[in-house]
Amino acid sequence: MPPEAVLLESRAMRDSVMGLGRVGVLDKVKALVLLPDGLHVTTRMVADYFEVGDRAVNSLMRRHRAELSEHGMHVLKGSDLRVFESSNLKLSAESYPQGRAHLTLYTRRTLLNIAMLLRDSEVARAVRTYLLDVEESARGRVEVPRQTRPAPTVESLDHRLTRVESSLADIGPALRDLGPVIGRISGRLDRLDRRLDATNRVVCAMSERLSDLAEDVRELRSGPRPLPRPHRHPGSRPKRRDQG
Repeated sequence: MPPEAVLLESRAMRDSVMGLGRVGVLDKVKALVLLPDGLHVTTRMVADYFEVGDRAVNSLMRRHRAELSEHGMHVLKGSDLRVFESSNLKLSAESYPQGRAHLTLYTRRTLLNIAMLLRDSEVARAVRTYLLDVEESARGRVEVPRQTRPAPTVESLDHRLTRVESSLADIGPALRDLGPVIGRISGRLDRLDRRLDATNRVVCAMSERLSDLAEDVRELRSGPRPLPRPHRHPGSRPKRRDQG
C-alpha cells in the first residue's frame, strides 16, 4: 500500500503525524487565509483552500466528525455565535448572512487533519506528500526519542497568548473594584496608628507617675528620721528642776 494511502485509511497514522505539530506545512503548500481572530476558518474558507466545493467539506465533516472535533473543529451557537460575529464583522457582512443558527469553525490542526482525509484535492495531496517527505527526511537524519515533546506550534502559542490576555482582562475589573476597599482599609490603619501613638504617650506618662508614687510610698514606710541629741560635757549632770 502506498504511504499516501496509509494516511487516508489509518487513523493511527494520522494521529501520529498530528502529534508532531506540523501545521506549518499548510502555508508551505499554499497561503492560508484566516479569520480576523487569526485562529479559525469557516467551511467556505476550507473549501477555497483545498479548491473543492462546500459539499465535499460538509460530507467529510459528517463522516469524520469525532476525529475532526478532537483536532479543533467546533460549532458555535447562540450567545457564543453572537459574540464571535461581533468580533469578526467582515465574516457576517460577506458570505454568511446575519441570523444563522450555527457556524462551524476549523483550526490549523483541523485543516491538517482534513488534508489527510480529502481524496479529491490536489492541494490536500500536496500536503500529504510534503508530510511524508518531511517524516522520511527526519527519520534519515536522526531517530526522534520517544519522550521528546513536539515543538510548540503557532496555533498553540496563539492559544496560550489568548488565554493570558483573557486572564489579564478579568484581573483588571477586579483590581478596580478592590481599589476603594483598599483605600478604606488604609485610612483605618492610619487612624489606628495615631491611636496607638497616643496610647503609648499616655502609658509613658502613667509609668513616670507610678515611679514617683512608689518613691513616696517607700519614704512613708521608712518613718520620720530621729532628731539629733544635745551634746553634754563629760561629768556634768542634768539640771534638776526646782521643787515647789
